[in-house]
Amino acid sequence: MVTVSLCMIVKNEEGTIGSCLSSIAKAVDEIIIVDTGSTDQTKAIVRTFTDKVYDFKWIDDFAAARNFAFRQATMDYILWLDADDILKEEDCNKLVKLKKDLDLSVDSVTMVYNYAFDEYGNPTSRFRRNRLVKRENNFKWIGAIHEYLEVKGNIVNSDISVTHCRVHHKSDRNLKIFQNRLMRGEIFTPRDLYYYANELLDHQKYNKAITYYDKFLATGKGWVEDEISSCGKLADCYNKIGNKEKELESVFRSFRYDSPRADFCCRLGFHFLNRNLYETAIFWYKLATQLKRPDDDWGFSDPTCSTWLPHLQLCVCYDRLGHHETAYEHNEKARSYRPRDSSVLQNKKYLESILKKNE
Repeated sequence: MVTVSLCMIVKNEEGTIGSCLSSIAKAVDEIIIVDTGSTDQTKAIVRTFTDKVYDFKWIDDFAAARNFAFRQATMDYILWLDADDILKEEDCNKLVKLKKDLDLSVDSVTMVYNYAFDEYGNPTSRFRRNRLVKRENNFKWIGAIHEYLEVKGNIVNSDISVTHCRVHHKSDRNLKIFQNRLMRGEIFTPRDLYYYANELLDHQKYNKAITYYDKFLATGKGWVEDEISSCGKLADCYNKIGNKEKELESVFRSFRYDSPRADFCCRLGFHFLNRNLYETAIFWYKLATQLKRPDDDWGFSDPTCSTWLPHLQLCVCYDRLGHHETAYEHNEKARSYRPRDSSVLQNKKYLESILKKNE
C-alpha cells in the first residue's frame, strides 16, 4: 500500500482548518502544514493533528509556498488541499481504498473539485485537478497567483471528489498582487491576463476586465477552456454595463473554440425567451439538454445547464405556446433534479389545473 503526505499552506484559517483535517486525517500518513503568517488560532488547531508545522515568510507567491510545503513531504505520494476544502466520508473512504490499490507506476491521480453549490447542495461549478502526485517526480507549482501544478506522465482520473466549503469574505489580496506586478513592469503570461481579468470582474471593474479578457484572447496561446470561459465572462461584463449586442456576440464567440457548450446554449435560450421568440429559445434549450459533459472533462462546467435549468425554461416556453402537456413533461424532468424547488412545484400545480380543465 502506498503512503501519502498531505501538504497544505494556510493563513488565518481557524474557521475551516479543523473540519478540513478531520475529514482527511484517516486517509493520510503524514500532515504537513506551512503557515504564511497566521494571527489567529490556526496553528493551535493544526497542532492537534500534526507536529509538522512550518513557517514560511509570505512573498506574494503561492507557488513558492506550495513548493516549500511539497519539499517537506516524506511519503510516496503528495496530496494537496486548501483549508476550506473537505473530503466527504464516502470520498475519504474511496481515497483509503485507492491507496491500497494504487500502482506505483501512476504519476498523478486527478479528482473532481466541486467548487460551488446551489441551495440544495447540487454542484454548480466543478472541474478536475491533479490532486495526488508521486513525490519522487518533484512536480513543481508554477505561478505566483492562481498557481497550477505542472504534471506529466501516467495520469489516472479517479471518481473521488473534493468539496469546497468557502466561508471567506471577498478579498482584494489577489487583485493587489496582480496590480503590484504590473507596477513593477512584469510581463503577464496569457494565464496571468486571464486570471487578472477574473479578479477585475469579481471586483466589478467591468470595462477593465473586458480589456484584459480581450488581451488574453488576442494572444491565441491560452488553454482552450480558459478561452471558452473568457467568452462567458465577457458576456457577463457586457450584461453588467448594459451592452446587449456585445453580450450576445461574446456568447457566439465561444463557438470559435469548440462545439457549443450547455451553458452558452442556455444563455442563448434566455436571450430569445426574453424577446418572446419561443421556438428559437426552445432550440437552444433542447440542445443544452443533449450536451452532457464527460466526467473526466478538465474544463469548468456548470451541471445546472445540462440538467434542470433548460427543462424548467422549456416548460416556460411551451406553456407560452399553449403546449401544456409538453410543458408539464419538462417541468417533471426539472423536478427530478430539484424536487423541492418552489418554482417547479408551483409550475406543477398550475399545469395540472390546466390539464385537468382540458380533460
